[in-house]
Amino acid sequence: MQFEIDAEQSSLQESLQRFFAQEYDFEKRRAHLASAHGHVPRIWRQLAEQGFLSIGLPEAHGGIGGQTELMLVMEEIGRSLVLEPYLSTLALCAPLVAERGSQGQQADLLAKIAAGSLKLALAHTETDARYSLDFVQTSARRSGNTWVLNGTKTTVLDGGTADLFIVSARDSGNLSLFLVSPDDAGVECIRYRTQDGRSAADLQLRDVSLTTGKLLGDGGDALPALERAIERAVAALCAEAVGAMDAANLATIEYSKSRKQFGQPIGRFQALQHRMADMFVYATQARSMSLLANGRCASNDARLRRHDIAAAKAYVAKAARFVGQQSVQVHGGMGMADELAVSHYFKRLTMINASLGDCAHHLATVSEAILADARSAEASA
Repeated sequence: MQFEIDAEQSSLQESLQRFFAQEYDFEKRRAHLASAHGHVPRIWRQLAEQGFLSIGLPEAHGGIGGQTELMLVMEEIGRSLVLEPYLSTLALCAPLVAERGSQGQQADLLAKIAAGSLKLALAHTETDARYSLDFVQTSARRSGNTWVLNGTKTTVLDGGTADLFIVSARDSGNLSLFLVSPDDAGVECIRYRTQDGRSAADLQLRDVSLTTGKLLGDGGDALPALERAIERAVAALCAEAVGAMDAANLATIEYSKSRKQFGQPIGRFQALQHRMADMFVYATQARSMSLLANGRCASNDARLRRHDIAAAKAYVAKAARFVGQQSVQVHGGMGMADELAVSHYFKRLTMINASLGDCAHHLATVSEAILADARSAEASA
């Protein structure tokens, strides 16, 4: 399959590259990393002013582009190791608001996202869930005109910088989504940094009282919408990994040209040339899988969408591990030094593997789909 971006998409990508080259080079990123949560309000505001926070939102609410444009943005975010909560707000939570929210909630929340005045995070994962989306023990009990939430959410991506959480909870067996502020009474938000410097949080919900307007949409089973949102976010995460791998490969090649041993650049050693060629192949194949995953997001075939996105994440995770580890190996002991960008790429690629389902989880999803198809074919034979 031949894939080419059009002129508008190319212009979007080039504009973002110029912006990050100016505002997010490696030394500036290290300064951002040293801040409280890695989030820089000025940069988030500039992303909004240039329209990057409208990517993928519904056109009725000022949105532009779709999953392909989101993929291009995420590649550049990966290339520059941007710490801003773009994945959680635009790729994960905004689609949930667009699909599940009432007209009033959409008009309010999506406009704030595009304007840069609202950052969202999905509080869904719980202890012992192991990436299972239907494992939710947080309870939602209706009492008159209010909802009362109790439970614990762990490892909320970008939770340390979120202005609002989308919290999943069970109401008489049904999975519903609620809008919860970190300042609501009964909410304890424990913020921390992950190994790659990103922001995360754990939430303790103790008798959190919410008005009925804080229920996202009209209730009902939100699991299908949650699955689709996670799939779109997984595809976006694959694109981020591709950008990070490209940058790690480039940094490794440049280092091999300048680092000398035995009187010549180490890049002349055939063994290292083969290793860097393998890194390039892995990154190229990962890009193909990222294109597949992001393209499948528009499919109405849930089985095909789930299978192909899981297959893409499994391969991208494998490629990310190989490229990250080999880039460190070529750099030698300096590969893990904070002063070199390659150590930061290694950390981010490692965390991408663990985010929204690791390689083993997605391989199991693919295997189960293949087995189910085989059983179906055998039954119909």
